[in-house]
Amino acid sequence: MTLPQDIARLQSEMRAAVHEHWKAFLIEGILLVILGLAAMIVPPLASLAITIFLGWMFLISGVAGLALTFWARKMPGFWWSLVSAALAVGAGIILLAKPVQGTLTLTIVVGAYFLAEGVATIMYALEHRRELSERWSWLLVAGIMDLLIAAIIIAGLPGSALWAIGLLVGINLLFGGASLIGMALAARKG
Repeated sequence: MTLPQDIARLQSEMRAAVHEHWKAFLIEGILLVILGLAAMIVPPLASLAITIFLGWMFLISGVAGLALTFWARKMPGFWWSLVSAALAVGAGIILLAKPVQGTLTLTIVVGAYFLAEGVATIMYALEHRRELSERWSWLLVAGIMDLLIAAIIIAGLPGSALWAIGLLVGINLLFGGASLIGMALAARKG
C-alpha cells in the first residue's frame, strides 16, 4: 500500500470507530460542559480543586521518580534525577499543605505564561505578515488577547488568584465539551 491509501484507510477506520461510539463521546462532552460551567460559576472552588489535584500529581510523580531513581541508581544522571524527583515531592507537599498560597503561585505562573505567549504570538504575526497575507491579523489579535488576559490577571493579584485558574479551566472544559458534543452528533449521522 502507498501512503495515501494508508491514510485513507486510517481515516475510514477512525470514522467507523467514532460512529460506533458516538454516545460515549456525547456523554463525555456533556460531562465536560457541566464541569466547565460549574468551574465558571464557582471559580474559587475550581481553582482550589485544581491546585489540590496538581499537588497530588506532583507528590505521586515525585514518589514514583524517587523509587525509579533508586532502582536505577547506576544509570548516568542519578543525582539530577534525584533532585528532580525531590523537587516534585516538595512541590506536591507545599501545594497540599498550603493550597490557597499554591493557587496564588499558580496564578502568577499563568499570568506570566499569557504575557510571554502574547509577546511571542505578536512577534510571530509580525514576522509572517507577508507570507500569511491578511490572515496574519488573526495571530496579532490572539497575541493582543493573551496580553489583555495577562494584564487582567497580573493587575488583579492577589485577588485574581481566586478566580483566574478556575475560570480559565472552566472555559477550556466548556469548549472541549462542546466540540465533543458536536463531533458526536456529526458521527451519529455519518
